[in-house]
Amino acid sequence: MPKKIFEAFIFFYWCGVFGVDAVKSVSVTEGESVTLNTDTEKQKDELIMWRTVHNDSLIAKIKGNNFKTDVLERFRDRLTLDEKTGSLTITNTRTTDSGLYKVTIDKSVTPLNTFNLTVYARLPVPVINHSSKQSSSSSLSSSSSSNCSLLCSVLIESDATLSWYKGVSVLSSISVSHLSRNLSLHLECLDDAYSCVLNNTISNQTTHLNTELCGPCSGADFNCWCGFTEAVIRLALSALVGVAAVAVLVYEFRSRSLQQKKRAQTPSNSD
Repeated sequence: MPKKIFEAFIFFYWCGVFGVDAVKSVSVTEGESVTLNTDTEKQKDELIMWRTVHNDSLIAKIKGNNFKTDVLERFRDRLTLDEKTGSLTITNTRTTDSGLYKVTIDKSVTPLNTFNLTVYARLPVPVINHSSKQSSSSSLSSSSSSNCSLLCSVLIESDATLSWYKGVSVLSSISVSHLSRNLSLHLECLDDAYSCVLNNTISNQTTHLNTELCGPCSGADFNCWCGFTEAVIRLALSALVGVAAVAVLVYEFRSRSLQQKKRAQTPSNSD
């Protein structure tokens, strides 16, 4: 049975036996420290034991002022116990520390607390490069003619999401896991509001777009593809300005003509 499937089976079995609320979820980034609390004050002669649920292995215990840790080699020199509460701290966490942990008092079968610890790998910084090829699977534009094609790449060893943003708006995203993935973006007129973000549940890495990769749309030198939509909008705005100008001229002409007619029809004072 694959490891992840087995761990999921153990997790749901444990939740079914003791209830979902009895299992406390804790997340941390690899290399950080995490404390699993007993939520109680330890009595003088109480024996508090910490075990992994996966294989029921003892990893730490304390009774009175005497405590023992590092029972498993993989936790060597990374476990500490609080003398007052019996809470367990794991330092320099690793992704292999992920799993279920339980703490019991004396010979009680029912755990005082059960924790589902998830240690996330540190996220790499995504890299943005100019690409001359257009990806049909993740392109934002259906057009095959694009002079401004950007590629965000990442090599990841854990579950995360790779996304293109403009400001705070998500333009496109894909899920990545244990492999190298690319996400392309085909732009309409470039500015520095674009960024590529790799994120998981508790952290993220962001790379902002360097506008030198693909210059802004201006003049006859188009380094970027200014799309049909923008061209139509510009044309429509120009037409509106032209119509407004003509309307003003017609209004002025008619006003002057009416004033001249009124002056011609009004008798002079000498008459």
